[in-house]
Amino acid sequence: MTSWTDVETAAPDLAAAVRQAFAARKHATMATIRRDGAPRISGTEVEFDDDGNVYIGIMAGARRAADLRRDPRIAIHSPTVDPPQDAPEAWVGEAKIAGRAIEVDPERFRIDLEQAVFIRVAPGGQELEITIWSPDAGVLAVRRA
Repeated sequence: MTSWTDVETAAPDLAAAVRQAFAARKHATMATIRRDGAPRISGTEVEFDDDGNVYIGIMAGARRAADLRRDPRIAIHSPTVDPPQDAPEAWVGEAKIAGRAIEVDPERFRIDLEQAVFIRVAPGGQELEITIWSPDAGVLAVRRA
């Protein structure tokens, strides 16, 4: 299992940026897979716990909980704010985490992380800088116009 501590150890700058993006607001957006294979988008709260793991809370009877029990694949997108128009490179950015949800109890799932991503406007304001971490590939940074 890959924990948040593993991300912090392997890529401390990326981990700090991802946590900052998730702290921008309380509610994040998560994607699960419905029984018919279609995506389901739902709001959620993400907790970076002191035990070094990432958790989400879900009401026990929620359909998204049933989604995760059937197919644990999950992606979570941080809350977002708009970049400042006059200084886009000052934008706090946005983050994504993906992995597999492991039920801890009927209302709480721990995320076995497979990917952490941070996106920001690169210095100069003309490109996006996307930094991706995975346990197998480590850190990769790319720029896109």
